[in-house]
Amino acid sequence: MRTATRRFALWRADLQGSVCAAPEECVDHLRHLSKIPVVLEHRVHGVTATRETFETSLRDGQFTGVVWPGDLRPGVQVTVTWHAGKDAIVAHTTPLDEAVSVDGVGYFHEYDPKVVTREFEAGTSNWSRVLHAVCKNGWVFDDGSAVFAEAKVAAKAGLGRGAKGAFLLKNAVEQLIREGYVTRVTGSGDSSFPAVEGAAPVEMLFYAPLVEPAEPPEASDRREHWVDGFVRKLPPGAHPSEKQVSLYHRAAEGDLEPGYTFVKKHHRNG
Repeated sequence: MRTATRRFALWRADLQGSVCAAPEECVDHLRHLSKIPVVLEHRVHGVTATRETFETSLRDGQFTGVVWPGDLRPGVQVTVTWHAGKDAIVAHTTPLDEAVSVDGVGYFHEYDPKVVTREFEAGTSNWSRVLHAVCKNGWVFDDGSAVFAEAKVAAKAGLGRGAKGAFLLKNAVEQLIREGYVTRVTGSGDSSFPAVEGAAPVEMLFYAPLVEPAEPPEASDRREHWVDGFVRKLPPGAHPSEKQVSLYHRAAEGDLEPGYTFVKKHHRNG
């Protein structure tokens, strides 16, 4: 029996629009059907097995009418398989061995770090809008880290113009640095890092997602809380300051691994 398989990451538009990408090989074979059953095999929070069938339509290379489970987040990967002899479509998620939290958002299934970063959801706070500007417009690496010219952030963050906008941006960036979300690095252009040889240096904001063991789903409210000190990745060639090395030595009584910095215990509002 001929089969075709496609593995892809869900974007927020897929989740909200209840659509599922179809393997290219099956589109011509199925387009004449008015209803196509799509079976979704999924483990809720990576644990409880479920199996649900949706009667879908094929439109613009996508199956419409797939209601995605509520525990899926943008970036989660889905494997879609077409069994030609049965005109059957089976989609499944793959649970992680251990659930993780990516900057406070729980992930229980395998995911694409680049899509997770691109789909960072901006809140109403100024720091959230600035971080969204970096993740949405900067260069995103395979591990989900991103870099963007700091001078370009003002036009993308929407904090206003003039002295007031500059003041709000300055405070938001300082908060992001203080809470360990971003680090200042030197690059060139809008998103070139490391700097291109011979190019004028540009101050940039480098974001690296903090991935840690996930909290239980019922304990995921992170609106206002204390964050213990933690290490966060630095971009290639960057080094922690002497202050961060000293803070880590006092907190952990050891040495920082190369390529990482230390963020001391602090309070977060969200």
